[in-house]
Amino acid sequence: MTEDQLYFRQLLSGRDVGAENQIARQMVNFMYVIGDRSTGEAIVIDPAYDPQGLVDIVEEDGMKLTGVLATHYHPDHIGGDMMGFSISGITDLLELTSIPIHVQKEEAELVDKVTGVGQENLVTHESGDKINVGSIEIELIHTPGHTPGSQCFLVENRLVAGDTLFLDGCGRTDLPGGDPRQMYESLTKRLSKVPDDATLFPGHLYSPKPSQSMGETRQHNYVFTPNSPEQWMAMFGG
Repeated sequence: MTEDQLYFRQLLSGRDVGAENQIARQMVNFMYVIGDRSTGEAIVIDPAYDPQGLVDIVEEDGMKLTGVLATHYHPDHIGGDMMGFSISGITDLLELTSIPIHVQKEEAELVDKVTGVGQENLVTHESGDKINVGSIEIELIHTPGHTPGSQCFLVENRLVAGDTLFLDGCGRTDLPGGDPRQMYESLTKRLSKVPDDATLFPGHLYSPKPSQSMGETRQHNYVFTPNSPEQWMAMFGG
C-alpha cells in the first residue's frame, strides 16, 4: 500500500459534524472515516448526530461509504435516546445509504435495542476478525469493560479505541454492563499487542490533544499505574 492510499479522517461532533447540535457540542465525540483512496471505498466508525453532514464530507472527498463499524452501543456513538434527547445515528444513516453495520457479537442485541436498526442490518464479529475496505485491512479487538461488547480497531498502526481508552483515563465501568476487572484485562492484555509507536485515537476529545502515541499513553495515563488486578480494583473497582 502506498502512503497516500489510506484515507483516514478524525471528525469531531459539534464542530466538523452536528455543529448546531447542543448535545454534540457537549459530548465531543469523535467519529472516524477510514478508506482506500484507490477504490474510493470508506467505512465510518461511530456515526452519530449528523448522518447527512457525514455523508456530505465523505462525498466531497471523493469517497463513498460502504459500511459502519460500531465501537459500542451507547447512543452518543451510534444514535438512540440519551438524557431525554433523541440522537441521530446508524438508523438515520441507513435511510441515506444501504450499508452493513459491523458490531461485536455480544453487542448486537444492545445495538438493535437502542437504535431499532434491525438485526438484519447487523454483521456480528469475533475478536481478531478483520474486514477490508478496498485493500485496507482493519483488525477488530474485543475490549470489554466499558460495555460487554466494546471493541477497538487497529489499522495501519493506528488504534481507534472508542471509550475503551482515552489519552487520559479510560471509559467508565459503573454503567450497565460495565466491568472494572474486564477493563483491566482489556487495557493490559487485549491491547498489549498494540505497539508503543502506534497512534491512539480516542472516542472523545477529553484531552488537549486529539491523539498521541500508545507509548506516551502507557507512560502518562494513570490507568496504567496499577501493576496487578488487585491494585487496579483498589483504585478503580469502587
